[in-house]
Amino acid sequence: MTMQLASTEIASRTAAIVQEMKGLEGPLLPILHGIQEEFGHVPQEALPVIADGLNLSRAEVHGVVTFYHDFRARPAGRHVLKLCQAEACQSMGSDAVAAKIKQLLGIGFHETTRDGSVTLEPVYCLGLCACSPSAMLDGEVIGRLDDEKIEEIVAELRS
Repeated sequence: MTMQLASTEIASRTAAIVQEMKGLEGPLLPILHGIQEEFGHVPQEALPVIADGLNLSRAEVHGVVTFYHDFRARPAGRHVLKLCQAEACQSMGSDAVAAKIKQLLGIGFHETTRDGSVTLEPVYCLGLCACSPSAMLDGEVIGRLDDEKIEEIVAELRS
């Protein structure tokens, strides 16, 4: 019963977001962003509501959700750490940075720590190529990552 209630609540809140934004030009992306902002992710229960509201197939909506890496199927941790994995950052040691952070946090890319504090995600360019390797923590960019900065970031995430 609780699961059904949760699904009903998701459908209701999703329908309100769709109704509010469906008049926009190209409304699917703004609707998906609104839903992710509302729930912290894009729940599967929202997809048929979006499809019906925009006269799209569920497959079309699913395809957009899975194509764009910023949309999540599950809620993220309290902090989101994105590590750049583009060529410029790779050439400046992002693989070693990623390995160290994964080891310190005990998680891999697309995973969240057991306590729900951190989600680790790869990104493919933050526009800081001159300051590589780089990362983004909760929307704040960090350049020139080294061992000292990595230790500071992990300490901040654990506090």
